[in-house]
Formats: sequence, structure tokens, C-alpha cells
Amino acid sequence: MHLGFSSMNTADDPAPELLARTLEEAGFESLWYGEHSHIPVARKTPYPPGGDLPEPYKKMMDPYVSLMAAAAVTENLKVGTGIALLLERELFSQAKTIATLDRLTNGRVLIGCGVGWNEEEFENATSLPWKRRYLALKELVAAQRNLFTDAEPEYHGELIDFDPVWFEPKPVQAGGPPVVFGAMGPLGVRHAAEWADGWMPVDVAMPDVKQGIADFRAAVSAAGRDPDKVEITLVVMSPVTADLLKSYRDMGVQRCNIGVGVENWDRPEIVMPMIEEFARIIPEL
Repeated sequence: MHLGFSSMNTADDPAPELLARTLEEAGFESLWYGEHSHIPVARKTPYPPGGDLPEPYKKMMDPYVSLMAAAAVTENLKVGTGIALLLERELFSQAKTIATLDRLTNGRVLIGCGVGWNEEEFENATSLPWKRRYLALKELVAAQRNLFTDAEPEYHGELIDFDPVWFEPKPVQAGGPPVVFGAMGPLGVRHAAEWADGWMPVDVAMPDVKQGIADFRAAVSAAGRDPDKVEITLVVMSPVTADLLKSYRDMGVQRCNIGVGVENWDRPEIVMPMIEEFARIIPEL
């Protein structure tokens, strides 16, 4: 099992270059940055975990620019978005960014994505319908795969539609970087099982992680796909221990992403000690 590290990627966090070098030297497989281009001041959508919105949400840097900085000083560390709000960017520009990043990193990119939870943010950024965002993401990913694969790609869906275009260069990874869908509800899990390259749930959001993984694999099989070919990247929000990570490995999780946790997002000084601590257990995973 691989170990990844997630960061809010604010200007107060360790710089991408420093964090990436440290992670690679420590044996981590990947670095993941999330995305919020902005946060509406007049927000009616409640923060999903409850309570006030943590301040770091307001200060997140651009994930793709930061991941390029991280990749530029490393050789093998994979760089991922965890998660990117693909629906809140223009399709062709975003695909060009992802393809360029994949080429400049020699195929080290992973695209973790989601539909978002902030309705006001979503509506500021796109005219796509909020209530049909799962279909919109499915179509966007399919359209993007066409751009990354076909000589003269086109796509004709209910919400996304374009005639043949020239789109170059293609990513290094055939078909584009793997798309890992971060979804927890029944509709999101069904979509992940039907079309995503991987699934990215959060451990504390599942009443029973082992059963949740088994149910997902069954859903992948029901969709006519091989569950062994759909990776599970588990975001670990529980207190991290070697035994916990080993138990997730034994459940069939291919990657665990750890971080300092929401309660410590404003304490960048604990990042490096945490990496040093968990680097010791990587050989056991």
C-alpha cells in the first residue's frame, strides 16, 4: 500500500518545493492539494462537518501551479489534486492545464475530483445546473478523456457538447491521468463505480470501512467492471497509527492519504515532524 500526504496548500503551509522534497526523501508516494478558487461571503450552504468554516479554506493556492512547483524538484513523487472541482473551470483550458502538467511531470499526475459541496461557489463559477452536477461531472470526465485520446476529439452529451477540435499535446499517460472520484453518498458511489478510475472516500464518513469497501467493490462488479482495476485511495481522518494503516491495507486499500487534520490546518509547524514520524512505518505497509 502507498502512503500519500494531503495539504490545504495555503500560503502559510510549507512551500510546495520544500514539502515535496521532504516527502520524496521520506518515502511517501504522492502529494495531494485540494481546490477552492474562492469562498462566497454570503454563503447559505452549511459546512458539511458542521460548525464554522475553517479559515484555511479562504486562503488556498492554485493546486496545479503548486503541484508543478512540487514536481519540478522531485523525480518520482506523484502529484495529485485532492480534490479538484473540475466543474468550476472551463473545460478546454482545464484539460490543457492537466495535459501540460502530466507532460512536464513525465506522467506523475493523479486527478482526484468531486462535485463540490458549496452551491454558491459552484454557481459563481459555472452555468451548469447544481442539481445535475453528478451527470455534469460524468460528462466532463468523458469529454476530457476524448480530448486526451482522439486525434480530432468531439463530445455530445446532455450538458457538455462540442464538435471536433484539435487538442494537443496529449498527456504522457494514455487516456490522461487517472481520475479518482471523491464521493460518499449513494449517488456519488454509484458514479464512481460506473466510470471513475478510482474511488476516494473518507474513513470517518463510513460507519464501517471494511463493509463500505466491500459494497463499493460489489458496485463496480455490478457495473460490469473489474474491481481490482479501480483503485481505492482512502483519506484517513482518524488518528493515524501503524496498525490502522495496516488494517486498511488488508481491506484492499491501495493508497492512504494522511495529513495534519482539520484541527491542525492552522499549525504548519507540525507538518514536518508528522512526515518524519510516519516515514518510519512506510516500509511496513
